Amino acid sequence: MTDDSEPTAPAGTPEPEVKGIDLARRALEEARAAAKASGKSVGQGRRSGTGVRALRARRRRGWSGPGPDDRDPQPFGALTSALAKQRGWSPKVSEGTVLGRWVQVVGEDIAAHAEPTGLRDGILSVSAESTAWATQLRMMQSQILAKIAAAVGNGVVKSLRITGPTAPSWRKGERHIRGRGPRDTYG
Repeated sequence: MTDDSEPTAPAGTPEPEVKGIDLARRALEEARAAAKASGKSVGQGRRSGTGVRALRARRRRGWSGPGPDDRDPQPFGALTSALAKQRGWSPKVSEGTVLGRWVQVVGEDIAAHAEPTGLRDGILSVSAESTAWATQLRMMQSQILAKIAAAVGNGVVKSLRITGPTAPSWRKGERHIRGRGPRDTYG
């Protein structure tokens, strides 16, 4: 008598042919039994090659392999933003982004009728082409601030100072006299 718990077929009858999932289970059981017999741990799963040991081993080899690595060529924008962050230039870079990329930040429609003139202490000065556009921009102030915050981050621009066009100056030349100017002799 055998010590296996499975009943064995009589010596004269052939064993039924195993197919499909039962065949896969039998192969897995045989592989586990062979691994156990050779002293290996069974059922623990494979270790992933993404840990600290794998990273150190990869660096020792001298090549980066198929995945991205810090030694691979980097985009220029990523390098400059890392440099700006490291040196503490990020606020100035954000301010420059607002002024330099005005069209992309606020959109073509607004940029066609208004332009930024300066940014100081979180207050962005915007000059509109007409008084009607200045009024429209004042009503859209919260949406413009939201667009700026989405593009460069919160806290860069805290408020807007929107001005319309300036009136023409009667002041001509470098020498002048204070007062009303050429209109004071009329009449």
